[in-house]
Amino acid sequence: MTRVAGSVAVVTGGASGIGRGIAEQLIARGARVAIADIEAGAVEAAAAEIGAHPLVADVSRLEDVQGVADQVLERFGRVDIVVNNAGVGPFARIADLTMDDWRWMIDVNLFGVIHGVHVFLPLLEANPDGGHLVNTSSMSALTPFETLGSYAVTKFGVHALTEVLQAELASAGSQVHATLLVPGSVRTGIAQSTRHRPADAPGSLRDAQIGLGFSSSSRWLDPADVGRITVRAIENDDPYAITHPDRWPAVAARFAGIQAAFEKYPPIDGEA
Repeated sequence: MTRVAGSVAVVTGGASGIGRGIAEQLIARGARVAIADIEAGAVEAAAAEIGAHPLVADVSRLEDVQGVADQVLERFGRVDIVVNNAGVGPFARIADLTMDDWRWMIDVNLFGVIHGVHVFLPLLEANPDGGHLVNTSSMSALTPFETLGSYAVTKFGVHALTEVLQAELASAGSQVHATLLVPGSVRTGIAQSTRHRPADAPGSLRDAQIGLGFSSSSRWLDPADVGRITVRAIENDDPYAITHPDRWPAVAARFAGIQAAFEKYPPIDGEA
C-alpha cells in the first residue's frame, strides 16, 4: 500500500476541478502537496486556500514539467506521488477539426501525461519505498461520445500508456505503482478551456456546457468526491479509480459489440 500521510505529492491541473479535489484530499490525509497549473493567479489563489505550494507550468512543454520536478525537489527534497491530471476538453465534430485542433489537444492531454511520466518516473524509482503515479483518463475512452473525438483519442492514449506501464512495473518488480483515474461526469470547468489555447493556433474546438454528450440521467460528482476516490485508490495501489461504477452497463454494451465482432466469423484458413 502507498502511504499518503507524510508523503510529497505533485498534482498538475491542481488549481481547479478534479486536480484541486485530489490535492485537497491528499492534504487532508497528511501529504505535502505542490499544485501546478498554467494560470499563475489561479494556482496561487488555490494554493493559498487549500494549503498547497503553487507552481506555474504548461504541461505541453517538457521543460515546464521538468521545472516542476526541479522546484519540488529543491523545496521538499523528494517526490512520492504524482498526479498527471491537467487537461483541456472543448468540443468539435471530427470533420471540422483542424490540424491545430489535434495538435493542441494531443499536446496537452496526452503529451502532458507523457511528460509527467518521463520526468517523474525515474525520481519515484529512485525512492527506497517507490511511489505512485496517477494518470487521469475519462469515461469517454470507454464510451466515446459525438463531438468528443479529439478528446477521446487523447484519453485512449492515456489508457494505453498507463496499462502498459502497469504491466512493465509489475514485471520489473518495481516499488512504483500506477493508477488510471477514469472519471465520468464531474462538475468542473474543463469544457471551458479555449482561453488556454495559443493565439496563433486557431481551430474549430469550442467551449460548451459541461453536460453536452452525457445523458440527462448522468450522476454528477463534485471534485471532492473524485479526490476521495483517487486517494483511496492510491492508498490501496489500485490499478483503476472508477468514479461512476453505475456507468458499467454502457461500457459492457460496447465490449459486447467488440466480442460479437470476434465471434461473428470462424477463423480463415490457416488461422489457429
